[in-house]
Amino acid sequence: MQRRSFLTGGVAGLAVPALARSASSQPDAVVSVKKSFQGGRSPWPICLDTATIRPASLLDKIKFASQTGFDAIEPWEGEIHEYESNGGDLGDLGKRIKDAGLFVPSVIGLWNAIPPTREAFDASLVDSRRRMRQAAAIGAEHIQTIPQPARPWREFDPFWAAARYREILEIGLNDYGINPALVFVQFLEGARTMGQAAQVAIDADHPKAKIIPDVFHMLIGNSGFHGLKHLRGDFIAIFQYNDAPAQPPKDQLEDKHRVYPGDGILPLGQCLRDLKSIGYAGCISLELYNPSYWASDHAEVTRIGLEKTVATIEAANL
Repeated sequence: MQRRSFLTGGVAGLAVPALARSASSQPDAVVSVKKSFQGGRSPWPICLDTATIRPASLLDKIKFASQTGFDAIEPWEGEIHEYESNGGDLGDLGKRIKDAGLFVPSVIGLWNAIPPTREAFDASLVDSRRRMRQAAAIGAEHIQTIPQPARPWREFDPFWAAARYREILEIGLNDYGINPALVFVQFLEGARTMGQAAQVAIDADHPKAKIIPDVFHMLIGNSGFHGLKHLRGDFIAIFQYNDAPAQPPKDQLEDKHRVYPGDGILPLGQCLRDLKSIGYAGCISLELYNPSYWASDHAEVTRIGLEKTVATIEAANL
């Protein structure tokens, strides 16, 4: 399944290394981002978004990420819920992840988290609370907050969304010890750009408000790529990483067209240099939804994905 079908349909603490936490735990400090990961090749931990090899089982995804050399893993809430529903213990799953040498910077996500009415929002909290509980149980630091259901931008009230996002933040932090972070995606008209997401997060007026940029949606949602340098590093929970081909044209691109970093046209080097300049210290998360990768050997896709991600980081001359 493609990410869009999840988003439009509404699918029903591990210790993070000190560097990965430094920006969020010391918001007023100047963050020194050094090449402390991947054998000194990367300033940031490299994370595998499990959608990259979606057909694999969750346990195999953990195994491949660990064996390949990823630092972290970013699961989807549906597979965590399935694991628990089938009798699995989420505490044991979190221990398995930790024993594999990985941590969980984020889980995807809180679907339909910001509907347009109080009644609908209160009803949505049943699932949002479950998802936060489950993500926290495996040690996740953040959970992605998707401002659904989709509606025309004229019907999307950013001030309502900011107030509801603040409520979600308070619930996540106070009740589950997890930090919800706001995503923006091209097909959610009221939150399709980085600027729109930043407005909602800033107007939430909460010290832990964060956003999650994705270079692919920065392209197809017309955010552009120069906005990153206007942010603070600790305002970003995790950075979703991939590349886009030259064809089809931008207005025809879909998630299925994502390609390995370095195999497309996105200004990844510029983005990485800007992230470093603002003191971003979180994960770079490889996030692909390419059916040709899903049909390939998953261990090999994981290996190539990490190799190409690190290669683009090295090529950025940080």
